[in-house]
Amino acid sequence: MPSLKNPKADLRRSYHKTFEISLIISLATIIVAFKFSPLSSQVEQLRNVVPELITVEDIINTVQKREIPPPPKAPKPVDPTSNEDIVEDFILDDIDEVEPVPLPKNPPKPTIDFSDEEFIEVPGVLPEPIGGLKALQEKVHYTEFARRIELEGKVYIQVKIDKNGDVVEATVLKGLGGGLDEEALNAVLSTKFIPGKQRGRPVNVKMVIPIKFVLK
Repeated sequence: MPSLKNPKADLRRSYHKTFEISLIISLATIIVAFKFSPLSSQVEQLRNVVPELITVEDIINTVQKREIPPPPKAPKPVDPTSNEDIVEDFILDDIDEVEPVPLPKNPPKPTIDFSDEEFIEVPGVLPEPIGGLKALQEKVHYTEFARRIELEGKVYIQVKIDKNGDVVEATVLKGLGGGLDEEALNAVLSTKFIPGKQRGRPVNVKMVIPIKFVLK
């Protein structure tokens, strides 16, 4: 039976020769890399550099003494016998006598009604601005800052209205800022109201008024 293996295709014949050539090329490459590497050139330069000697000198700490100012001089005592600073006595001219103003025999006593001092929060009829809420709303104006930042919403004013329809006290309960709180407060303070009623009788009322601000 003939052999199927070709002698020329046998790789073992050139194995040792190829291995030796590869080993020689590898060693030559490593030698060249070490010879021309930048690290070796830098090491040679560092060997030729002469080291500089640095001398450290001790620094002497200096202490600055704080100068204390001398105490102030004592004031010169005043001689009580000297008459330089004594003002001579003076005599007032005679003043004409003023006739006393006669007081009324029976001065009228102020009458204060204490019956309606309490402010009712839920009366039978709430106070209303004269002219309606529209008249009150027309008194408020936008400030330039609030218009610039497009500020909108409601300002709630807590107000006390007496039985005559006058605003006796007003505070900002919830505001928006931007100067709109002051506008709403001034509008309420300058408004006359129809007084609230309880059982058909005018009474003092404490209530909250919303002021609406909407850009047009």
